[in-house]
Amino acid sequence: MLLERLAIPFNVASPNIDETPHAGETPVQLVDRLAREKAAAVASQFPEALIIGSDQVAVLDGKPLSKPGSHDPAVAQLRAMRGRTIEFLTGLAVHSTATGATHARVVPFSVEFRQYTDAEIERYLEIEKPYDCAGAAKAEGLGIALIRRMQGDDPNALIGLPLIALIDLLALHGCSVLA
Repeated sequence: MLLERLAIPFNVASPNIDETPHAGETPVQLVDRLAREKAAAVASQFPEALIIGSDQVAVLDGKPLSKPGSHDPAVAQLRAMRGRTIEFLTGLAVHSTATGATHARVVPFSVEFRQYTDAEIERYLEIEKPYDCAGAAKAEGLGIALIRRMQGDDPNALIGLPLIALIDLLALHGCSVLA
């Protein structure tokens, strides 16, 4: 888990929120809202704590790609991304249950995909089964073979938790990971 790299104690809780985009909501607005809602959804379980919420979408032609959920939607998404540059947006929110303050940020990361074949898509899906990942692209696993180039401020953002931005947001709440 990425958060372990910061060597700070934490608990994991799963928020149960509806991730359906709202009408007219941009991808940036969507991930920002979902990160904030995820943090708020579990806040009551952890008094006097900093709660981290995060969400990610892949953006193709200005529209968010959801988690495919199963094989056929994953194939369609990977075909659509083939040879294209896709922006992955990670929404991150840190909520203080002690003060009620929330600080949030959306971290972009661009990925240029290779011109892979349909057979390579099938093999990748057979091995990785990335049906719960935005755009069916799991860069921390075999999905790296589908990628030509990546660009962004924090490679952890692509995996789902931008640690550089998280350190900044924790600091806004008076928490230093090196203190």
